[in-house]
Amino acid sequence: MNVLFICGKNRLRSPTAEQLFADWPGVETASAGVNNDADVPVSQEILGWADLIFVMEQIHRKKLTARFTSALANKRIICLNISDDYEYMAPALIKLLEARVGRYLSS
Repeated sequence: MNVLFICGKNRLRSPTAEQLFADWPGVETASAGVNNDADVPVSQEILGWADLIFVMEQIHRKKLTARFTSALANKRIICLNISDDYEYMAPALIKLLEARVGRYLSS
């Protein structure tokens, strides 16, 4: 399963999630950002690769669907509702991600 994590700038939350779930059995991970200044911007190619997409906030879903409507056909997008209050690999962020993402990867 190819899992894509998306936040705004692809600097803190989504790279943390990508790293955290990279070693899960049967899971390949990537991350990107929806903002113009994202370290790794979302692209048609990465969306095509993804089987499952996690966004950190509703605004990320809105930006994604506004720019990539056709690339998102038949894609499952899950909002994690994790605000931009965490540093990269922060223990509190890891705990939230494990609680909110793990159940989708286990099934």
